[in-house]
Amino acid sequence: MMSTIFMIHGMWGGGWYWENYKDFFEGKGFRCIRPYLRHHNVNPKDKPPKGLGGTGLKDYVSDLEAEITKLPEKPIIIGHSMGGLLSLMLAGRDLARAVVMITPASPAGINALKWSVQRSFAGPLLKFKWLGFPHRLSFNAAVYAMMHLLLPDEQRYIYDRSVAESGRAVREIGFWAFDVRAASRVKPGTVQCPLLIIGASEDRITPAKVVKKTADKYAHVATYKEYQNHAHSIIWEKGWEKVAEDIYQWLEQI
Repeated sequence: MMSTIFMIHGMWGGGWYWENYKDFFEGKGFRCIRPYLRHHNVNPKDKPPKGLGGTGLKDYVSDLEAEITKLPEKPIIIGHSMGGLLSLMLAGRDLARAVVMITPASPAGINALKWSVQRSFAGPLLKFKWLGFPHRLSFNAAVYAMMHLLLPDEQRYIYDRSVAESGRAVREIGFWAFDVRAASRVKPGTVQCPLLIIGASEDRITPAKVVKKTADKYAHVATYKEYQNHAHSIIWEKGWEKVAEDIYQWLEQI
């Protein structure tokens, strides 16, 4: 039976953005599943779905857990950005054979509000009552935060396919200290599968120094690898094939 890779996208994204990785890993003999998070499989031009703004991390994880438990075996989970944090949360529920976290959002207990992160979210943060409502970065903000190493046509292609995101999910990640539900908390002792945690030196929205703190927190199972001359959109940027190959080699060794 071929191994299954369960790919989890991040904020504003969808299963579509794993196209490169799907082709790469299917070429290596893996079965790839690319789910959409709740309220994300929609037309970007349409009004955001009702209920999106109040959807939380645990809602996303519950949906993903339901999909994973239908599989005949525990999958390898690869998550990017918020999807990396969701992957970690699933690992904490013993639902993964191994997890790869690519430029992941941080779990509770790690201060991620660096200047570049605050600037990345400046638009939504300055809007009244944004925490309980859907939001979407402007094109210029998205380029600054995530896509500054992509070519202009690549930036536009990705942005035009991006959708609105939950304000509640942002609050649970960025303001975890005020979250009484502790949605983003993952106790290290609950994670027992191997983790590969990937940082990028030019990342502005999940800075490499913060990503390294996540790796340190789960050091008993984590391997950290940082890529120079890459940023948050490492899965699309020139040289993505080298990153994917390194992930494959790590999977072969565990």
